[in-house]
Amino acid sequence: MDVVTILDDAKDSIRPDPKSLVGVDVFVKKIRDLIKKNKIDAVCMKGGSIAKGTFLKKGFDVDLFVQFDPKYEKEDLSAMLGKMLAPLNPSELHGSRNYFQVKNKFVFEIIPVLKVKDYKHAKNVTDMSPLHVEYVRKHLKLKPFLADEIRLAKQFCKSIGVYGAESYISGLSGHVLDILVIHHGSFLNLLTAIANGWGSKKVIDPELHLDDPEKELDKSKRVSPLILVDPLQPDRNAAAALSAEKYERLKRKAREFLKEPSIDYFKIQEYNAAFFKKKLKEAEENAIMMIVYAEPLEKKIDVSGAKMLKVFEYIKKEITGCDFTLYSSGWQFKQTQGILYFIVKNETLAEFREHAGPPVRSKKFYKQFITKHPEETLFIKDKKVYALVKRKNRTIRPLIKKLLASVYVNERTKKIIKIEFLRK
Repeated sequence: MDVVTILDDAKDSIRPDPKSLVGVDVFVKKIRDLIKKNKIDAVCMKGGSIAKGTFLKKGFDVDLFVQFDPKYEKEDLSAMLGKMLAPLNPSELHGSRNYFQVKNKFVFEIIPVLKVKDYKHAKNVTDMSPLHVEYVRKHLKLKPFLADEIRLAKQFCKSIGVYGAESYISGLSGHVLDILVIHHGSFLNLLTAIANGWGSKKVIDPELHLDDPEKELDKSKRVSPLILVDPLQPDRNAAAALSAEKYERLKRKAREFLKEPSIDYFKIQEYNAAFFKKKLKEAEENAIMMIVYAEPLEKKIDVSGAKMLKVFEYIKKEITGCDFTLYSSGWQFKQTQGILYFIVKNETLAEFREHAGPPVRSKKFYKQFITKHPEETLFIKDKKVYALVKRKNRTIRPLIKKLLASVYVNERTKKIIKIEFLRK
């Protein structure tokens, strides 16, 4: 199947039905009525991909902005909004400016912003969000087909695990993908540029705001391997959250897709029984898989996700540190659950491990080494001295259970729901 056909099929599979948003306007009216009732000079508007018309068929939240008149610039906008929304019983979430969440058919995130004309008047990074919406809508009005192209970019990045600027993902935000697709003119053009033109570092200034972004931007904003000068905020690197690891993965996957195009690059891999069965099948005989289901902390998703990532990295490090051969591992995080899996070569290791010492010719260090270990455990191999050391953790099941019961894990999760052990 040629790449054009694959992309057309992908577009059809991720393009949402406009009827799926029935109910959003009703909720917006509720907030507008509350604003009017409280006699506040503000307006509620749709934001994010819903307002831009670039949201995906599945897995979208609804961002709403309550835009306050500039006369309130010295007020606590979060407190004002919270008081107005009280009849809706919202949850308050922490951010650069606190915002609110209401769940019914949709997950609504209601964000207080100050009405500004440009970035020089913004008091908070969120104040620029309505202007970002306007920027995208302006380009989509001229080229409506770009909405599908942006959706392709989002779905591709979601599938390969590089979508999202949250700290536990360190990938590309929807805003960044909007800018990149608009700048390159299509998803395929963007992917070709990534595969063939992005080196160890890439600088893109779509509106040519700066003569030399690598010198003119603040040093803290030049750490990312991708510098993307925000079209509406020239002092900002919109891609500052992107890590080197996710940058390299994006380049690798772009090359792989262009070499062998497949619809699979637009399918989100869910951690389910079929996935785990396939992963275990790929490992050698006698391999064992551990699947951990954990409930995250009741915090902002960026925070709880980062904590879950720490747990995954901690367990992975301890497994390899105890000499188990790790075939494969991964983790998937959603707001209500984290799933972590690890596949190791053997369930049980030998009772003793070889602990390497210094070369025999290093008399001083050789003597120090042999005095620390019982004589019967010492032996010479390849002109070095070794000692046989008894392993503290030689069976994977009790090790995993011990790690999950540790203070480290318990401080970073609400609770461990269950553990599954699967043998090949």
